[in-house]
Formats: sequence, C-alpha cells, structure tokens
Amino acid sequence: SGTDTGWAPTGADQYAGWPENRDIFKAQTVYFDFDSSIVKSSERSKVDVVAAHLRANPSHALKVEGHCDERGTEEYNRALGERRALAVRETLIADGIAAERILTISYGEDRPADPRSNEEAWRKNRRGEFLLLTPP
Repeated sequence: SGTDTGWAPTGADQYAGWPENRDIFKAQTVYFDFDSSIVKSSERSKVDVVAAHLRANPSHALKVEGHCDERGTEEYNRALGERRALAVRETLIADGIAAERILTISYGEDRPADPRSNEEAWRKNRRGEFLLLTPP
C-alpha cells in the first residue's frame, strides 16, 4: 500500500518517475578543460543561473550528467565524468542548494554531443549537463 508514513526513499529513488527536462538549461551546459574536473570561473555564471532557478522553485530537483571526450580509457572517462558531475554539484551546494536535491550520473564518453574526432568536438563533449526534475 502507498499509505505508509514516516518513510522517504533517498537518492535517485526519491525522484523516480519525475519528468526530466533536458532543454531548459541547455544554454547552461558547463564545459571543462582537457582531463579536468574543475569548474572554471568562466563557467560559474551558468551554474548560478541553475542555482537561482532551484532557489525560486523549492520543489524542483536536478540531475547533473558528467561527460567526457573519447580520449582515455572507458573506465578512466567514466570516473572523470563522475568527478565533473560532482564538481558541478559542489558548486551548486556552495551556491546554497541542498545536496539531496542534486543527483549525479556519469556517462563517460558514451554520449558525445558531437561524434567527430577533432578538437572542436572534444571541446563540446567535455561537459556537465543539467536536467531539471519536476514533481509529477
């Protein structure tokens, strides 16, 4: 029965079934330097926009996806993507957003924004993307 009280799932389960909006923060995609998970000062304003939205909409949550370019092993890139997602999450937490509202996931090199193998494509693929989660 769904009538139990006093119990709330944690982490991703809490937001299972919540619609994901990938488009609303498309312009706020955070880009990273090669082999880096540091959120550059030039990218901070993008994170601030997302934080402002979350402050204004306390019922909303967020998923941060970490992505890499194709250079490096799959295992390495999975770990690097996770560090990137966590770095963005830490920046949001520093901006005053509660940690439990921010999920992270790494796709490593599996979901390139640009499938080509050149510097321009790699630059686009080293990124953190935001998905807005809204209550169903």
